[in-house]
Amino acid sequence: MSASVGNASHAEIAWGERQVRIEYQWVGSAAPGAPLLVFLHEGLGSVAMWREFPARLCQAAGARGLVYSRPGYGRSTPRGAQERWTPHFMHRQAEEVLPALLRALAIDPTRDPLWLFGHSDGGSIALLYAAAFPQALRGAIVLAPHIFVEDVSVASIQQAREAYLRTDLKQRLGRYHEDADSAFWGWNDIWLDPAFRGWNIEREIAAIRCPLLAVQGVDDEYGTLEQVRGIARAVPQTQLLELPECGHSPHKDQPRAVIEAAARFLREAAGFPAARE
Repeated sequence: MSASVGNASHAEIAWGERQVRIEYQWVGSAAPGAPLLVFLHEGLGSVAMWREFPARLCQAAGARGLVYSRPGYGRSTPRGAQERWTPHFMHRQAEEVLPALLRALAIDPTRDPLWLFGHSDGGSIALLYAAAFPQALRGAIVLAPHIFVEDVSVASIQQAREAYLRTDLKQRLGRYHEDADSAFWGWNDIWLDPAFRGWNIEREIAAIRCPLLAVQGVDDEYGTLEQVRGIARAVPQTQLLELPECGHSPHKDQPRAVIEAAARFLREAAGFPAARE
């Protein structure tokens, strides 16, 4: 792990048929043996868009945090000009990109206590990683994740499309992304693609063996509470936190509640076995 805590850097990974640059940053405790919490951003997120939240959570939990921008976002390699994502784009992030980044940073989940913290699309990616690699993960915290596509999600994403075309949203996103079009259209096009309407990971997440904390705002404009309640049905060890007066970004709308719940979950789950037979 070559980067020091708090310094943004880049790692090169092989993904598909090309080399991809991944922006990442260390935050929190550098103490040996501190639990490692990997942060997975939302569909329009990046390292910078998390702001101070990862550092605050890691300080409260005594953890070290790895924050990174997925390909197409932040200061990571943008999408290719003709690159369009498929309905399996989150699976590829969970099963290809995240493992490649961990290898590039010499992180071994069998040696380093590994936890995931994901928001929105990042929450879905965390669930898919936990299902694909049940032996590799100590636990996961997911905020406003998606396990299937709802009408409310599609309607809000369509509204975001109109805002991108008609307002200064592109300029505002440009402060956080090397290529705002890469970030926005990669996310927006696939979510509004009719082929994506059937996307559903309810069966897959039943393979998860680690403890989960699933958090959702009661007023989430991108999904109903059925998303986290569906997780609890599929993964019985899930703890639910449904926050009133909270929208799609609980870590922004209710940061204190999320930090307290997440830190408590990490402490309580630390003795939970990484996998169960």
